[in-house]
Amino acid sequence: MSGDDVQGFDEVEGSEPNASAAPARPPRSIRQSLAAIVLGFETIVVFLAALVVWGLAQGDAALGVESALPPWVALVAGGVIILGLIATIGLLRFDWAYTLGWVLQVLIVASGFINPAMFVVGALFGGMWWYCMVAGSRIDRQRAEFTAPGKEQQ
Repeated sequence: MSGDDVQGFDEVEGSEPNASAAPARPPRSIRQSLAAIVLGFETIVVFLAALVVWGLAQGDAALGVESALPPWVALVAGGVIILGLIATIGLLRFDWAYTLGWVLQVLIVASGFINPAMFVVGALFGGMWWYCMVAGSRIDRQRAEFTAPGKEQQ
């Protein structure tokens, strides 16, 4: 077998190398990465909070106390918010997804009317979301200025 008979991994007979390769994606922005981290952790916390509210409603029913909401409402509402958080993580490449993130933060704070502890949780995650939006945007701007073509080296 000669060296001419050996083909590279990317070469197929009759085609150009890397002809079918997809174009490279631009690197993720810091803002996008931080937003995904916050929403990911928030997904876990909302799941656990939905289970707590569901369990409290179950306990009320066992004691014969009439609950304001049926127990399944906590699971359905928590599931809808969790699906929204997961979908938003996947949509962060679009600018409007950050607005959707703000809407989800408001919904989580509003869930404090069902379980008052969620006011604190929502405020903490809302503060983290705000900080990640501000700091991530600032870092992305600085990175863009640093890598801008035509900038003189100092």
